Amino acid sequence: MATMPPKPDKPAPPDWLARPTARLLWPWLCRGGLSCQEWERACARWLHRATVWPSVLILMRFVSHLSDGLVWYLTFPALWLWGGASSLHCMLRLVGMSGVNLVIYKALKQGTGRPRPFRACPGIRVCARTLDEYSFPSGHTLHAVAFTVVLSTYYPLLTWPLGVFAGLVALSRVVLGLHYPSDVVIGALIGAVSAWATLNLF
Repeated sequence: MATMPPKPDKPAPPDWLARPTARLLWPWLCRGGLSCQEWERACARWLHRATVWPSVLILMRFVSHLSDGLVWYLTFPALWLWGGASSLHCMLRLVGMSGVNLVIYKALKQGTGRPRPFRACPGIRVCARTLDEYSFPSGHTLHAVAFTVVLSTYYPLLTWPLGVFAGLVALSRVVLGLHYPSDVVIGALIGAVSAWATLNLF
């Protein structure tokens, strides 16, 4: 009677999943099935291929550099000079929201300790400087979405320009090898929720 070949062992979960926060946020990975992670890595590698075109690489680096904080820092003097009667109220909300978001995303980064794609995913190289060590969530995307929602509420004419910019920020973080798709999706969700709370609760 023919015997069935032994099934290959499942790959061991990566080291960063030993952290309690990571196990809570990625339960499908903690069960030992890495198909979701491999699918996400494949998406990240596919988007990363765009860096072979110099024009795309330059654009993504430029957008990512702007979102390091420069655009949002310039928002405050711009509101002070041209924001009208509601500018002070808007600025106070942005400052408070930014402070809370900074605490949330730093706590998640340290709690999960997820390595960035260029460190843990074969086929991805770093194409821009990083501001910290870990990947989850994308702080750039979080702040871009949060600022976009609040500013667009006060100044509807900014909706499309800021919306396009926030989308490019999220895309650039994956294309440049700095984040996985889930990092930017969760970052965007946190930014949207924090903006909604800022606008409706304060």
